[in-house]
Amino acid sequence: MTVVAGADSVTSLPPSPRNHFRLRFYGAVDALRAEVAEGAADAFPFLRGYFAELDAAGAEGVRDAAADWEAAARLPIGRLRDVAALDDDALTLLFVAGLVEEDARFGVVFELLHGIPGCRRPTFGLLAAWLGGENGGARAALRRLLDAGLLRVRNADAPRAEQELEVAPLIWDALRGEVPERPAPWLRFRPQERLTPIAELILPPEVRCTVESLPALLAAGAARAVVVRGPRSGGRRTVAGAVAAELGCGLLEIDAAATPVAASWSSVGPLTTLLDAVPVVVVDPAPGEAAAIPELGPYTGPVLVVAGRHGGIAGAAADGVTVVLGVPGADERAAHWAATGARDGAALAEQRRMTGGNIRRVGPIAHAEAALAGRAETAPEDVRRASSSLSASELETLAHRLPQVDGWAELAVSEETAGELALLAARCRNRERLPIRLRGDGVGVRALFTGPSGTGKTLAARALGADLGLDVYRLDLAAVVNKYLGETEKNLAAVFARAEELDVVLLLDEGDALLTRRTDVHTSNDRYANLETNYLLQRLETFEGILVVTTNAGDRIDRAFQRRMDVVIEFRRPDAAERLDIWTLHLPPDNVVSASLLHDLAVRCDLTGGAIRNAALHAALLALEAVVAVGDNEIDAAVRREYRKLGAVCPLRQRPG
Repeated sequence: MTVVAGADSVTSLPPSPRNHFRLRFYGAVDALRAEVAEGAADAFPFLRGYFAELDAAGAEGVRDAAADWEAAARLPIGRLRDVAALDDDALTLLFVAGLVEEDARFGVVFELLHGIPGCRRPTFGLLAAWLGGENGGARAALRRLLDAGLLRVRNADAPRAEQELEVAPLIWDALRGEVPERPAPWLRFRPQERLTPIAELILPPEVRCTVESLPALLAAGAARAVVVRGPRSGGRRTVAGAVAAELGCGLLEIDAAATPVAASWSSVGPLTTLLDAVPVVVVDPAPGEAAAIPELGPYTGPVLVVAGRHGGIAGAAADGVTVVLGVPGADERAAHWAATGARDGAALAEQRRMTGGNIRRVGPIAHAEAALAGRAETAPEDVRRASSSLSASELETLAHRLPQVDGWAELAVSEETAGELALLAARCRNRERLPIRLRGDGVGVRALFTGPSGTGKTLAARALGADLGLDVYRLDLAAVVNKYLGETEKNLAAVFARAEELDVVLLLDEGDALLTRRTDVHTSNDRYANLETNYLLQRLETFEGILVVTTNAGDRIDRAFQRRMDVVIEFRRPDAAERLDIWTLHLPPDNVVSASLLHDLAVRCDLTGGAIRNAALHAALLALEAVVAVGDNEIDAAVRREYRKLGAVCPLRQRPG
């Protein structure tokens, strides 16, 4: 499209990024006019409008106005010229290369100048010949533009003279003064006015003091980079934005994982300068890995990095100041809930230990759940459902959410086991209130349930979640364990981190598969298996969520794991009274099973809770097929079938018929 200013001369326009771009654009058109034949306007009629505007303003006046604006106003192109050390000729070459980006008709002109059909962009050889003369000034300017990422080569395999040059679209848009929120799918720009000031951040006092001192530290040059670590949705980007706002800049977020190719980094520096922003690079290195932050030239300001709790930072931000954010305390969580409009934020903060960002996401969903139920106030059940929808997208690739149960009423265990489970629930509810000298630095709770298969270990974990009002997610070993070196640790790190951030109960069923004893190293397989075990040992030390490990082979678990467990609860086979309770829980309310048979089942049949459930399920199926209520015949047949599965003889007396 043409950029002709209209009736007014371009030199009479008020200084602005867009008008400054126009001046530089017309300067490039003037440079092109000097190289084309006299009759170019006749051959290409569209050039007449550009040339007429130049004649009205005077080419010298256009160049002088551009230089004056760059010296007097804080305009994007002026900032880029200073930071990248570009002279007037380099800027002219940059805009000549971008003429086609603004008006595709210039491609026909370049095709004629090259004499090569289809070559519709300026080549290195063509531009170098224009201003090069004997001293090769254009070649040096072009190399500076290429090194700065302002120009890029379309056909790198061609000879240097035939390499076609272009301006990256996101750079060209920034030169035009356009500031889209998403310059590219892996970039996000937020202007200064949309950033949260430091004074409005919800932070613990000690962290606030550190954050408040960062802008002065960066402005004085005492630090070149800042690394903000913490859980996802924990306010890391918000803190980075507040620091940028205090420096009088916007924020340009770079998603390192989504960057298409390494060459894309070359555009980040000039784009950051043009947008008057501070770059924040978002990385998530796995344990044992280091994320390398490349140099962002031309850019001379500080670099901010957002990272998780694990992994290293290398490159441009290796020596940066580190700020660590954790899951907010109860007071900070209450403030976040209040910001969502919740009236009882203190109670919700006590109920769930979530990051601030997740609270801000869950709050509106919980309000919607309450409105659907016809309630004006948000209830804990609304928050649980809202949290479930959030955690589903975050966790379900590596873990599976178990259906909710009614609570402890569905579990029949010994009084001793029930007492231990009650203490475990109390510890989970009060984990943040316990004195630090007793619980240590972390607030995680790790429980180990041991006992034979079918004794209620998994059901107890689900009942614990129901009692706490939390979802229970079972780790999917098939999705987590990977044959490739280091991938299992990455998956475990991801699922542990998500469980902490979302405040769910993480269930490691049949945990002996991962918590196995370390062995002497005889082969490479032994070595890597021990590495996985060592990583789990270290991660359990710092885990701040609720973890339940179940096993029916406790002797296979490494002793080091058992020492790291806060609670160890043994589930034994039920006695006669407990078996009677389990039968009563699983039989349908309309059953017609005789009391004598129930007595025999409890006394004679030494079945686990899982086996009793299977028998009750089969009896219900037989009753449905016969269109009768569950009675003695169905229970008798189901129990005998269960014993056949176990390879044992049923102790029940043979019933007549």
